[in-house]
Amino acid sequence: MKKQLKGCQIIVECLLEQGVEYVFGYPGGQIIDTFDALYEKRGQIKQILTAHEQGASHAADGYARVSGKPGVVIATSGPGATNLVTGIANAYMDSIPLIAITGNVPVPLLGRDSFQEVDIAGITMPITKHNYIVKDVKKLAETIREAFEIAMSGRRGPVLIDVPKDVQQAVCDFQTVAPVSTKISLDETQDFETAAKMIDEAKRPYLFVGGGCVASGASAEAVALAEKLNAPVCSSVMGLGAFPSSHPLFAGLVGMHGSAAVADTLGKCDLMIALGARFSDRVAQNRNSFMAGAKILHIDVDDAEIDKNVRSHAHLKGDVKAVLSALLPRVGRKAETAWASEVASQAKKHPFRPVGKTLCPRKVIECVRSRVSDDTPIATDVGQHQMWVAQSYRFERGRTFVTSGGLGTMGFGMGAAIGAALAAKKAPVLFTGDGSLHMNLNEIPTAVKYGLGVKIFLFNNNVLGMVRQWQTLFYGGRYSSTVLNLPTDYEALAKAFGAKAFTLSRNEDIEKVVGAALETDGTVLVNCIIDKDDMVLPMIPPGKAMGDIIEEI
Repeated sequence: MKKQLKGCQIIVECLLEQGVEYVFGYPGGQIIDTFDALYEKRGQIKQILTAHEQGASHAADGYARVSGKPGVVIATSGPGATNLVTGIANAYMDSIPLIAITGNVPVPLLGRDSFQEVDIAGITMPITKHNYIVKDVKKLAETIREAFEIAMSGRRGPVLIDVPKDVQQAVCDFQTVAPVSTKISLDETQDFETAAKMIDEAKRPYLFVGGGCVASGASAEAVALAEKLNAPVCSSVMGLGAFPSSHPLFAGLVGMHGSAAVADTLGKCDLMIALGARFSDRVAQNRNSFMAGAKILHIDVDDAEIDKNVRSHAHLKGDVKAVLSALLPRVGRKAETAWASEVASQAKKHPFRPVGKTLCPRKVIECVRSRVSDDTPIATDVGQHQMWVAQSYRFERGRTFVTSGGLGTMGFGMGAAIGAALAAKKAPVLFTGDGSLHMNLNEIPTAVKYGLGVKIFLFNNNVLGMVRQWQTLFYGGRYSSTVLNLPTDYEALAKAFGAKAFTLSRNEDIEKVVGAALETDGTVLVNCIIDKDDMVLPMIPPGKAMGDIIEEI
């Protein structure tokens, strides 16, 4: 049944159509009508008011990563819109479905340098799957519906909808419509037989799981394929959790800071089966030598990724779960050979070494892991702490590792943890560094205000650790602008924001302090004091091959 609604009410009704339960954002003059319409539906859609629009965009992103649903962020025009840009780019790089709705000046004032006017559609064109400026209220509902469909179809990603204020205030007919299914149909005419033949002929196959395996929910299929082939499995940072770390076939992390065992054994395989991975420069650092002695079967939902960075010998296009479901019956079961045992043996020979003179970050991470459930969301910011988590935390499920993989956004973690908490309906853990925390500490009171119970483990070395590590290894120890010398009293800061705090500085106290922090109600910050010269190793130097890996200094 049709009814007359304002544009701002149409926005909210369309969000309800799509099953949206949370919107993250910050109000302002050109979006005030939409926030007023949200107020009318506050019992159906919960508004999460962050301290900054960038925090809101990361919260929507974190929500989407954990829930698998689109995250929604709403901001006003001008600086409100531009403050979303980093969060939108972050979602774009990691293929996260995000709907960004911005207000703008009335249509007659567009292009006149009006107060708080900015061409946000033009600014975000390279970092969205699609974006819109809606100048006619009659097109608003169909635009929003199409935006959700685009965000969730194929390779997922962010979509921006810019709605001038007069369009939010204009009235037109509206009728509720059921959401369109975004299930991807699989092209069964693809050359599955060639792919199956490659697999059957391989003597030393290796599975490589990426973020697309997480996005498609293909964990069970990936495990089934690995077990059928008795093939070892490695993971990109974005793929962690898609294949259980406890599984005997899991070899570990691949890439710049991946396992030395993986770096060694990948070079011995004769077939790599890539599941939803894009072969970024952090994995295939030297593209000319990467997997030079092996064939590559690339499975991905996005045509553009096939042969973009690394040339494949065969490929299958489609949702990873659907492709594997069609491929599994076509491949034969392989008898157990020495290949998987060799990879497992290498993993035992190349464990990640402890770091730190008095407090080992790995031991802190491992202690946290031993005390939380498999479904606890683990968020990070970006830097050394992120790589220590990727190396040492044993992920068992997809959608539990919430990290900025492609853009590498310092300041991502606190907002992402907020969104993850709301999606999972349980308290998350955030690992961060002192450089990153100073980019997002304004969201600590947001976590406190909404009672989210975020447990923050701050690795505090008073330097920008990852950049300093590069300066040590490749720039002759010239520490330009990486010594922070911050006067911050982290315990006092946490308490000022309504959180609780602990300090941890010795390995002997890890069990006691971690246990106390996790058992304390509410948001907690643990100030983990580590050495400024601690490094993330192993490391493959930029542009080098896997055989150039540095295991120790």
